Amino acid sequence: MIKFKNLNNKCTDACCSGISIHEAEEAKQEKCRTVSLHVEGMDCADCAAKLESAVKKMAGVAEAKINFTAAKLKVVFDETATDIEQIIKTVAGFGYRAFEKAENAVTSIFRLNGLDCADCAAKLEKRLSSMKGVSSAKVNFSASKMTINHSLNDTDIINAVEQAGYQAVKHGDKAVFTPWWKQPRMLAVAASGIVLAVSMIADKAGLNAVPLYALAMLLGGFHVAKSGFFALRSLTLDMNFLMITAAAGAAAIGEWSEGATVVFLFSFGNALQAYTMDKTRNSIRSLMELAPPEALVRRNGKETRMKVEEILTGDLVIVKPGERIAVDGIVSNGSSSVNQSAITGESMPVDKKTGDQVYAGTVNTHGALEITVTRKAEDSTLAKIMHAVEEAQAQKAPMQQFVDIFARYYTPAVILGAAAIAVFPPLFFGADFSVWFYRALVLLVISCPCALVISTPVSIVSAIGNSSRNGVLIKGGAYMEKLGGIKAFAFDKTGTLTYGKPHVTDVIPFASVTEEKLLIHAAAVEKWSEHPIAKAVTEKASKYGIPAVTGFKAIPGKGAMANLEGAVVYVGNARLFREAGINTEKYEQTVSTLEQQGKTVIFIGTETEIYGIVAVADTLRDNSKQAVEALKKAGVSHIAMLTGDNGRAASAVSSSLNIDGVYSDLLPEDKADAVKKLKASYGSVAMIGDGVNDTPALALADVGIAMGVAGSDTALETADIALMADDLSKLPYVIRLSRKTLAVIKQNITFSIAVKVLFIAGTFFGFVNLWLAVLADTGASILVTLNGMRLIKKI
Repeated sequence: MIKFKNLNNKCTDACCSGISIHEAEEAKQEKCRTVSLHVEGMDCADCAAKLESAVKKMAGVAEAKINFTAAKLKVVFDETATDIEQIIKTVAGFGYRAFEKAENAVTSIFRLNGLDCADCAAKLEKRLSSMKGVSSAKVNFSASKMTINHSLNDTDIINAVEQAGYQAVKHGDKAVFTPWWKQPRMLAVAASGIVLAVSMIADKAGLNAVPLYALAMLLGGFHVAKSGFFALRSLTLDMNFLMITAAAGAAAIGEWSEGATVVFLFSFGNALQAYTMDKTRNSIRSLMELAPPEALVRRNGKETRMKVEEILTGDLVIVKPGERIAVDGIVSNGSSSVNQSAITGESMPVDKKTGDQVYAGTVNTHGALEITVTRKAEDSTLAKIMHAVEEAQAQKAPMQQFVDIFARYYTPAVILGAAAIAVFPPLFFGADFSVWFYRALVLLVISCPCALVISTPVSIVSAIGNSSRNGVLIKGGAYMEKLGGIKAFAFDKTGTLTYGKPHVTDVIPFASVTEEKLLIHAAAVEKWSEHPIAKAVTEKASKYGIPAVTGFKAIPGKGAMANLEGAVVYVGNARLFREAGINTEKYEQTVSTLEQQGKTVIFIGTETEIYGIVAVADTLRDNSKQAVEALKKAGVSHIAMLTGDNGRAASAVSSSLNIDGVYSDLLPEDKADAVKKLKASYGSVAMIGDGVNDTPALALADVGIAMGVAGSDTALETADIALMADDLSKLPYVIRLSRKTLAVIKQNITFSIAVKVLFIAGTFFGFVNLWLAVLADTGASILVTLNGMRLIKKI
């Protein structure tokens, strides 16, 4: 917007100061530039407003406007007075990062190899983000994956990663990483160890071992120094730089053996830590290898082996006995049993026949199957699980957020402490400089928070990998932590505690209609509904033939209506008819008797009369009772059941399962209110449903758990935790996993901090030397990694 003085109509804009209104637009076009910057880190609207005000006040800025929701900053400025770099610096002064999205930018995903600590991943991310032509870079340390928005060649990105000491392969390309024992870094570590051993033997023999120690430092420290140099160029002090500084300092005061030992132990520890982290990541990557790379496709009457990426929706895939299924689809011909444990966690193969759904990555045990493809390979259930797992690994748990904040202040504080003890004792107390300088070097080594930073993510990655292999998808570490502290569980009834496949038990006409006509009217309306009860009615009436209706409308929590044979027919519960003004009292005795038997009653009629009622009964899942008992044994204080069914039917189910509380006659929004009440009484609540009509309650609960979501995109995306199969026995398992994960994380954090405190104290008293400090630091990192890896095993 161009600004003008009120009196003389002169422009006051930075791009057109002092000129007339007629000249303003032309001047603005010539002198001003408009840019749109993306801003990372804005977490409140008030902060955004303050940033906008500060940018507006910059010399040469004519206009600044922040879109807080979109995290964008639009700036109009005079290029002769300021530039983008100055604007970006101003934004950085507020603690945010601004960047201009590159023209023709693309988003690329790379698989990384060699990342051995979360701090190193953060440094790599910062380095790549600062490259010209890169708009943004995000490194997922847990999944060893990088997402980068850029206008460069992929080769430029790969080279930049390799300069930092790691390997990168474009996602989708065949990942041919060098085996860990052949990698240059590992070979250098081995050579450094051999030379160090020879050096020590020569030293013991009274020979001059300094050249050998220097060679050992050079071999072991080359890659460390290289990474440290690139970190320094990015204006960050990572562990590589600090370790080389400590080794160089040791050499400067004549402690060659200690310097060489420090470099070898640090390099060896990093290599070992990278190896153990890759083993942890492989528990997830193994999922990717479940789906075969190609499949036998019948297209245009010809059978051809094709890569899965080339298979299209609607193609016919032939799967022979013993082969893995390559794509999601529907069985169009044949029958077999399919082992789908990789997707659903079910231990026994599932029988499949024409019309049944099958998933990529599952195994056809016997019998040939012809499958019509319903999803491309990149959209398969397995691919979505992989994506969700990788995203979950990137989500930081509350404990990890605490650790990151602690580490942010810990390292600078220890570095300042190292500088202080190197200077103050000799300067003010006449102490021996070499002694205190050596202790300062020890503190530099101890300043790295590697063990502390890695303690949480390695545990979360291992636990999520464990759960995904057992048919449970946990969407992040935060939900893993929350689940461990859940005090109350709320179960939806239909489709969760029960099979959700009710059958018609009673057909009772009231008016001058036959049972056949009553069923036909009910089925004609219910045919368009997705509710399990509707399916039971339509299945029962299918033998009579179901007529078409018009004007179908679902009435949430009550039933449905449609036009049939010139009349509006209603199908639903008693509330639906009472609200229409029809008296249902004369049918209450019949209804009461049916409901006491655990049956659900639906009324069929018009606005003026009720034709009759149909009773439907559902059956409990075989493991519902055991699951409820196991949750109580696990320490869950309260278990409730939420249902839209009447009170009598709900009570019949709850009493057989020994459930503590029952909420019946609930609409979908009423279920959310019930969850609110449970949260008020018990604090933390988990809600378990099938995701059909309980979405509000799932969203309101501290942890929302959807079950039977294999093949359901919506449930996979919205649930905090997803049970891929209809198996309630997974609930006690995931509770145990969550609690064990929390215990392991606490063990790791406590151990890491205790080691740091112990060695910092020992440094001041001269009990700790350089190589012991390195051994403690890398040893602690390896120990917490191995402890976290225990979660990969069966719980």
